[in-house]
Amino acid sequence: QVQLVESGGGLVQPGGSLRLSCAASISIFSINTMSWYRQAPGKQRELVAGLASGGSTNYADSVKGRFTISRDNAKNAVYLQMNSLKPEDTAVYYCSADLQTTRWDPKFRYWGQGTQVTVSS
Repeated sequence: QVQLVESGGGLVQPGGSLRLSCAASISIFSINTMSWYRQAPGKQRELVAGLASGGSTNYADSVKGRFTISRDNAKNAVYLQMNSLKPEDTAVYYCSADLQTTRWDPKFRYWGQGTQVTVSS
């Protein structure tokens, strides 16, 4: 069974940068949209950034100009470069991927386990 393995979270000071990574644990037949979501304590999970297989992107207004999503299709991986981090970016970040594990399986959305990002001085 495929898993999405995340890494790169941690503690950073305001204004700092972090790069999150997420990769599928096994070879995948096809991946469509790959995204990053986040959930802060007491809040609903929200979309941070999405990247379709054709290259179109979608960013939350709060991160535009600061965060960049990218992917490496050969590695079945997605990345989130986060610059100029603010305390309000503190949350658990989750990657997601809409994918087919084999050509015979339906497309399904898989989620990573989440990685904590804390922005604090």
